[in-house]
Amino acid sequence: MRPLRGLSLCGAALLSACAGSSPSPAVAPPASGNITLAAPAGDAWYRGAVFYEVFVRSFQDSNGDGVGDLPGLISRLDYLNDGNPATTDDLGVDALWLMPVFASPSYHGYDVVDYERIQTAYGSLEDLQRLCDEAHRRGMRVILDFVINHTSASHPWFVDSASSAQSAKRDWYQWRANNPGWAQPWDTYSQTNTWHQRDTGWYYGVFWGGMPDLNFQTPAVRDEVKRLATLWLQRGVDGFRLDAARYLIETGGGVGQADTPETHAFWKEFSAHVRSVKPDAVLVGENWSETPSVAKYYGSTATVPGGDELPLNFNFPLSARVIEGINAGNGGGVASKLLEMKNNYPAGVADAPFLTNHDMVRLATQFTNDGSKLGLAASVLLTLPGAPFLYYGEEVGLGNGNANNDESKRTPMPWTAAAGGGFTTGSPWYGFSSGRETANVEAQRSNPGSLLSRYRALIHARQGSEALRNGGLRLFTPTTGVSRSLAFVRTLGDEQVLVVHNFSTAPESVGPFDVEATTAEPLFLDNGVTPLSGGSGAWKTSIPARGTGIWRLR
Repeated sequence: MRPLRGLSLCGAALLSACAGSSPSPAVAPPASGNITLAAPAGDAWYRGAVFYEVFVRSFQDSNGDGVGDLPGLISRLDYLNDGNPATTDDLGVDALWLMPVFASPSYHGYDVVDYERIQTAYGSLEDLQRLCDEAHRRGMRVILDFVINHTSASHPWFVDSASSAQSAKRDWYQWRANNPGWAQPWDTYSQTNTWHQRDTGWYYGVFWGGMPDLNFQTPAVRDEVKRLATLWLQRGVDGFRLDAARYLIETGGGVGQADTPETHAFWKEFSAHVRSVKPDAVLVGENWSETPSVAKYYGSTATVPGGDELPLNFNFPLSARVIEGINAGNGGGVASKLLEMKNNYPAGVADAPFLTNHDMVRLATQFTNDGSKLGLAASVLLTLPGAPFLYYGEEVGLGNGNANNDESKRTPMPWTAAAGGGFTTGSPWYGFSSGRETANVEAQRSNPGSLLSRYRALIHARQGSEALRNGGLRLFTPTTGVSRSLAFVRTLGDEQVLVVHNFSTAPESVGPFDVEATTAEPLFLDNGVTPLSGGSGAWKTSIPARGTGIWRLR
């Protein structure tokens, strides 16, 4: 959860150099290979997996009521991964992250009223079990949004807690006789209050009064949350995305409302419990903060490979650098962020890069539907180390709806250009984003120059290379100043994969790159990428505007 505050695909232009342009002079890299990010430690399945974020309400309606549901999602699993590694017409993702599916009074589900029951509009427990079974049969994992920082004010726990100062569940939430006057920890200007009044006192809810924060300093709350985690892991899910993970335990106003030692201590406790129930389950932290703060949520790697706290953490700062860099034609900001990660992240942890999510303006809207920018963003995301997360619809260039609200970031998935968009036979719960005449799956599925085809090709190239999936990174791009390209080599064991992205709007000659090898096998090349030359230790190439070249070097 965030702090409260019509694509025209250009076909060949998406993949080709600008005709008639001559390459810029070669740009020498810095001292080669002096910045290295270690490969993720251990052998956990999620280290290099490609995750796909699904808002069930907006993905596929199976019964014509205009609301997406679990049976609808099951019917679309072959689009995401058909379970056959030999085919290339599926997207090829490894795992699904379902935004909240628990019972809730709201459309978004981030205010839960029952952690053991599925939202009625989405289906039943049996439907969720079938989803897990069908996903597993195709080689995909399923993680759930586990919203435990707060509940709905309608949750029976809070109703009980608010009923009396003597309630048995009074200390399941934080209460005061008077308003302590704490502002939201991210809100330095408007000083929005975080304490809300009921007849029996003031209670803490960092987001708003309808979502009171659970009190994790109460042992019974910690025990209940661990019981619920056990329940869902035993029901077949493969882990949890943890909402608002920075704000779990408050010890006072201001700095006491985020990133407290007590919060880190609980995540270690919770992570150990999850590992004891299902050793290969994954936890993904939403810690919307700067790199040094995010790095701390991995915890210690001394006894648990990849960290004893949260083994994946969304990389919000890197997302910002990628988008800013593509808009500015500068790969240097991404390079400098990779250096900052090296200097702050524990060695051997797995990153969780992404472009946008359900709380952000969609990428196609940020890029004003520029197909070449969208294509470059896909290339960068799917060649970085770690476990990349893809927001549903991003692969077809789905943009925002027409309003300035969160619903517009979560509009129905456009499967076709027909009425109902292939999403529903009824009236959709919310209007489609504009531009779905071209930003839909049917229009792009068989077009080799489409954004969807690009995502499929990049994901399948990644799945076919252990170095791209799980390898370390050696950076060639300078980490200071402006650089029109971003170049690195991904390595794992004997496999080396050279990746070069051109962030500029003109062809770029790049190299030499110091990689010892004698042959170059293309894994993904945009039209206009010239063959590697120069030989071992001095590889060179020319990359078209906003293009990418990926080679396995032997």
